[in-house]
Amino acid sequence: MPQTTDFAIIGGGIIGLATALNLQSRDPNAKITLLEKEPAPARHQTGHNSGVIHAGVYYAPGSLKAQFCAKGVKATKAFCAEHAIPTQTCGKLIVATDTDELSRMANLETRARANGIQIERLSGEEARKLEPNISAVGALLSPSTGIVDYGIMALKMSDIFRARGGEIQLNTRVTGGAESAAGLTLQTTQGQLSAGKAVFCAGLHADRMARAFGADVQFRIIPFRGDYFAIQNQPADLVQHLIYPIPDPERPFLGVHLTRKMNSGFTVGPSAVLAGAREGYGRFSLNARDLADSLSYPGFWRLLARNAGSAVDELSASLIKQRYLKKVQRYCARITLRDLAPYKSGVRAQAVAPDGKIIDDFLFVDTAHSLHVCNAPSPAATSAIPIAAHIADRLLGTP
Repeated sequence: MPQTTDFAIIGGGIIGLATALNLQSRDPNAKITLLEKEPAPARHQTGHNSGVIHAGVYYAPGSLKAQFCAKGVKATKAFCAEHAIPTQTCGKLIVATDTDELSRMANLETRARANGIQIERLSGEEARKLEPNISAVGALLSPSTGIVDYGIMALKMSDIFRARGGEIQLNTRVTGGAESAAGLTLQTTQGQLSAGKAVFCAGLHADRMARAFGADVQFRIIPFRGDYFAIQNQPADLVQHLIYPIPDPERPFLGVHLTRKMNSGFTVGPSAVLAGAREGYGRFSLNARDLADSLSYPGFWRLLARNAGSAVDELSASLIKQRYLKKVQRYCARITLRDLAPYKSGVRAQAVAPDGKIIDDFLFVDTAHSLHVCNAPSPAATSAIPIAAHIADRLLGTP
């Protein structure tokens, strides 16, 4: 028999789960059904990221990223404290490795202060005193940046949601459907589901879901694989902070950084290269439809033309381990080739406009009975709880 629900949530990543909890708290009597195509939640972007609780240093003042990240730092730490999920507020050091980067560092400091972020400028000597194994001519210290395992956080959300009466249907892929005057009909691999309202948190498939249910969207999701390495053979006190390079404004991503992990140890990454599949975590993973969608999209080629130099650099670093190492050794020369051990990769769902510009901010698209989370790159995990509140406000028409 066809099933019915008041709210359907499509996607069991951290944003979908946070949204389910938010709707549940607003209307405890509502029937809320979350659909996840995998056998467990948090199998994709939520479970394949660097685990950083971002402070909000980088984002354009007034943007949704800046607003939600500022709220998200506090909300993430509060949720984890309430539910005994380990976190570490280890702080982040954003390092300039040559004098040419100092002006970019100053611009970044200005942006951080405009966002109300606690930030401290350090000289090279002060930075090296904090981190003797790091090379720097100057640095910015973000003391509120931290780390967490977002996969664990998402699983706790799913447990709470179920304990309060919510339903999670695993191994359930949405294969089609339509919106009508009364709501939505979802066709799934487990049968038909009718919903009064729906939220699509489809991540790497956000554009496809949006178009399938009548949303007017022009962008396309381009998947970028990010390769990481685990650091071995180094002491447990290699660094005390997260170490990030000064970002290059000519490049779309933040660069390779050195990250402490919750389970001890360190990783470096990510790189950013076109993935051959939207869920292609292996270097040679290939899905013909996914690759064709990327290569047939004029916006991808315009993006490539805009960023040709960085694209070649990223691809060469992905293919040649020594090139990757050079990025790391700019700020940590003691890491050598033999220290780079395999580690799981991630795939970033990046919305790209037809003109080739990366859609940098979070993007939400409404229809009569649904809301589509169309672009939610970093710091989406940090921002998941305030994003969920925003989604619920828009879905319910709350001012």
